[in-house]
Amino acid sequence: MSTIAKRNSNSNSKVTQSVGDRKPKSADITSGPGFRVCSKIERPSHKVVDHFRSFETADISDLLNRMYTMDHSITSQTNHTPLVGPAITVKVFPGDNLMLHKALDLAEPGDVVVVDTSGSQRNAVFGDLIANKALHRGIAGFVIDGLIRDIDGICETGLPIYARGITSFGPLHRGPGELNFPISCGGIVVNAGDVIAADSSGVVVIPKEFAATAAMRLKSHHARMEEYVRNVKRGIFSNDWVDQQLQTDGCLFE
Repeated sequence: MSTIAKRNSNSNSKVTQSVGDRKPKSADITSGPGFRVCSKIERPSHKVVDHFRSFETADISDLLNRMYTMDHSITSQTNHTPLVGPAITVKVFPGDNLMLHKALDLAEPGDVVVVDTSGSQRNAVFGDLIANKALHRGIAGFVIDGLIRDIDGICETGLPIYARGITSFGPLHRGPGELNFPISCGGIVVNAGDVIAADSSGVVVIPKEFAATAAMRLKSHHARMEEYVRNVKRGIFSNDWVDQQLQTDGCLFE
């Protein structure tokens, strides 16, 4: 064997040994919690989801005891188009959006992609490229607890995008992240398949196991409220209920 060949052989051996014997680092990405994908989720029926398109988020929030409304900072960044659909949940590493790209492969037409950035307010995790890809996949829209960018290009797609704000600072694409596992968005726990309803008043999460019941209650409640609102607008109302509540609570009148 030539001197050069011997040198190369020894060099390759050292490289192989170095890689094989490398001690794991605390920053290594490992499979499992924090880096996993759930490919199949249970969604409410289209009929149940469609019921919520007839109601404002304020009415839905009231029905859910005002406990399932996201932080007011998450607002429409595009066209204020109402958004309703079952949730695809994405948890990204702060400043990264690899798992958000993967969500495009698992979302079905009509889904709403909901993104948890762990409170990151520096990098955008969503831009015009994802928006255009989502448009061709039939995705209904996005709710992002974080920032977006390329706003002009996003607006061209017509997709409703609810987020905390806009920046030019883009993301990385390395991971880790989770797809279709429970997340926190706007202070509310969101599970894959929950119904998301968003409009100019805010974003509400309807737990999927309660969606059918909530839809029926909304319909009944709305019929009663319509008559009440009509009367109020005509000046026909009484505030007797206020005094009754004050008396019940023991309010002191002087």
